[in-house]
Formats: sequence, structure tokens, C-alpha cells
Amino acid sequence: MKRAAMETETTRAPPSRARADDGSAGEPLGQSCVHLCVDMQRMFAEPTDWQTPWMPRVLPHVRRLAEAHPDRTVFTRFIPAARPGEGRGTWATYSARWSGMTRAALDPGLIELVPDLARLVPPAEVIDKTVYSPWLETDLDARLRARGVDTLVVTGAETDVCVLAAVLGGVDLGYRIVLATDGLCSSCDEAHDALMVMYRMRYGHQVLTLTTDAILERWP
Repeated sequence: MKRAAMETETTRAPPSRARADDGSAGEPLGQSCVHLCVDMQRMFAEPTDWQTPWMPRVLPHVRRLAEAHPDRTVFTRFIPAARPGEGRGTWATYSARWSGMTRAALDPGLIELVPDLARLVPPAEVIDKTVYSPWLETDLDARLRARGVDTLVVTGAETDVCVLAAVLGGVDLGYRIVLATDGLCSSCDEAHDALMVMYRMRYGHQVLTLTTDAILERWP
């Protein structure tokens, strides 16, 4: 009953703010599209304090997209603080809280992309970042604009942390976002599910959710 009530005309958001279906689901993806793969790194795939347990389950889908267009794939890597207490504001307490995941304590190899994706670099590109967003203190937007990119196929980890920052930052910059629903993962199932509902219900004009198969049909 609660869900039905939310769908009534009296409680539905205005068309400009609610879920939109502008026909974009059927539009092809071409040379103005790039695959932005977020933080598919060994430190999230392997047993660490930040392990994302079902990353191996989504990796085959991410790999298919990257292999289909390696020259149009950009991988991001989250680079942890060098030592506990490093960082601005709450990032200092964050690095202190996760002292075992600072570069002083971490095997350097764990910062690398998972091997199945690392082998695609080059021609795929890598952007390093020290915060959740790939848009802050990087040249990602400039690189994409120089290539005439207006659409991003987004995959990676975690749905509710770095992927969220990548998606909302991309929306703010005017990019059309296509989320690969089977190419995203999180260490919190409830948060992942909630974000997928939010994308569909609140960002329909700017964010499209499709499976890997559906994306590759439009971007062969």
C-alpha cells in the first residue's frame, strides 16, 4: 500500500524532477562515449579492510565493456593517504581511522588495478585520485572534453561511495550517464539497492540504467 500511495498523482513529483523517459534508452552509443571504470583495484577485490566481497562477481561484466573499447576506457584509482593523519579536514581523521590502509602499511601492489583490467592499459587510461570524486584535482573533465565526450558508461566500486561521486559530478558537468547495473558493486547491499532506486526514480533525465548486454548492443 505504501508503494502504491507513492505512485498516485497527488504525491508524484513534477515531470521535470521525476523519473524521465525521453527515449534515450534506445539511442546508440558512439564515438562521443567513454567507459569510466571506478576503482576496480586489488585492495577492494582481495582480503583487506576495504574488501568489496562481490567485486569478483561483477568483474566479468566490467571486463567485457573494457575489452570492447579499451581505447575509450578510463580507469580511476583511489590512492590512500601516505600515513595516518594525512589529509585535509575529515580526511585526516579518515586516514587515522583506516591506518592499516594507508600507503605506509599497505602492499603497494594492492593499489593497482585488478590484473584482468590492468592488462588493458594502454590503450586504456588511468586517473589517480585521493578523494571519492574523480573530478576534483584531476584533469579528467579536460581529457574528456578534448575528445568530444558527452556520454559516460560507468562501472566499478563502490556504488554508494566513489561511483556515487563520479555519477553526480558527471551529471553536474553535463555528461549523460549510463550505469551498467551488473557492473557495479558495494560492500553494503542495502545502500547499493537504495542508490539504484534513486538513480531510476530521481535522475531519469540524466542517468540511464542498462545491463552490460544492453549497453554493448548500443555500443558494439
